[in-house]
Formats: sequence, C-alpha cells, structure tokens
Amino acid sequence: MSFVMAAAVWCSELHAQVAEGVIRYEYSLDMHRNIPPEREELKGMIPQFRKQDFVLAFNTQERLYKAVEEEEPVSMQGRGGGRMTMRWPTSETYVSLADQQRIVAMEMMGRNYLIVDTVSLAPWRLGNEFMDIAGYRCQMAWYTDTVTQQEITAWFTVGLQPFLGPDRYASLPGAILALDINNGEQVWVARSVQIRPLNRNEIRKPSRGEVISRQQFNKMMEEQRERMRQGGGFRF
Repeated sequence: MSFVMAAAVWCSELHAQVAEGVIRYEYSLDMHRNIPPEREELKGMIPQFRKQDFVLAFNTQERLYKAVEEEEPVSMQGRGGGRMTMRWPTSETYVSLADQQRIVAMEMMGRNYLIVDTVSLAPWRLGNEFMDIAGYRCQMAWYTDTVTQQEITAWFTVGLQPFLGPDRYASLPGAILALDINNGEQVWVARSVQIRPLNRNEIRKPSRGEVISRQQFNKMMEEQRERMRQGGGFRF
C-alpha cells in the first residue's frame, strides 16, 4: 500500500481530527551510550545527556519539524586541561503528503544540503499498552530498523492526524507523541500540543542548499566517519 493510499484509508476511518497545530517535543540524547570502552575517559569530559526542544508544525498537507532555538555548544575538557566546544549540525525536516516527499535541510561542515527522500511506511507492530501524554491517550507501537539495527518504540494517538511525528518517524495512523530508540539512547516526549491555525510562515519548504539523495548523504557521512576514525577522532 502506498503512503498516500494508506493516508486516505486511515483518514477516512478516523474522525474529529485536528487540521492544524503545533506539537512541542523535548529531545534527549545519551552521549555516553556509544563511547567505546577504550575511550572511557571521555565520560568525564562531556555531559551524559544533550537536551533540546523541537516543534512540529502541521496542516492537512505539510509538516515542518525543527529545533526551537540553537542549543548552547557542548563543552568538553581537553587532555591538557583546556576546554573545547562541539557545535551540533542544525536541520529542518519538511514533509509533503501530496507528493510523498521528505526534504531534510541540514548544515554540515559549513555547507548547506537539501536531502531529498521518499516518505515510506515503517513495519510497525501495534501493542496493547496505553499511556496518557500531553492530554492524549496513546497506544504503543514498535519495530526493528534492520538497516540501522535500532529498536524503535513509539506512543501515538488517533486524536490527531496520521503521519505526524518527530524527525523521520511519522508513519503511524495517528500522531507520535513519544519515541524511544534503543531503550533510552534517544528519546522524544511531547510536552505540549497547540491546536490553532498556523501563521503564514510556520511551514516553508526548504530551498537553500545542494540537493542530494539520502543515499548520497549517507555515503558522505560514512566517509567522514572513516576519516575521523583514521585520524583518532571521536564521534557520537
């Protein structure tokens, strides 16, 4: 079943759904999780968790997910006693339901990219557990990403539109209000849901940057990681 066909089926089955609004998420990344045993000393140099707020603006045809504001640089203590900072790349994720397209606008190493991808359905399995998040009753769903070898657990509500969620996780018959990757390695939790008409510029299709495919971007990132490994650098 295609993305658009699935959206049409689910939307026809669900009623009283919200047309426009903004979801605010708190995101947490465990930066100690992937530190290799031979670099254990790094745990004393950087904070364990990086947290940042994101917003997801949506209407019936488009979504835009982005950081609320730039986070303060992560501070690390160098081996010589000095301190250095690490700035994280900024990005926005735009989704058009009409043409099943996802565009990630990202700044990386001083260059701007537009990573163009096709929206697809993940192999979600629905659970029987429920919890309340941001005033909405949510059901659990999960799957294993066989490419990244990640365990994905989500909590979604049918009280909002289908195909809503943080980052690229947005292919359930409702809005994802909480998401967990690898049991706490990355966590998103919706802190508020505003139901209101959007302002004119709250959703804008990204247009600034070099257009590349997801496959091209992944290859570029793997080459960069390999250079860092050869140079003795550390990656999260």
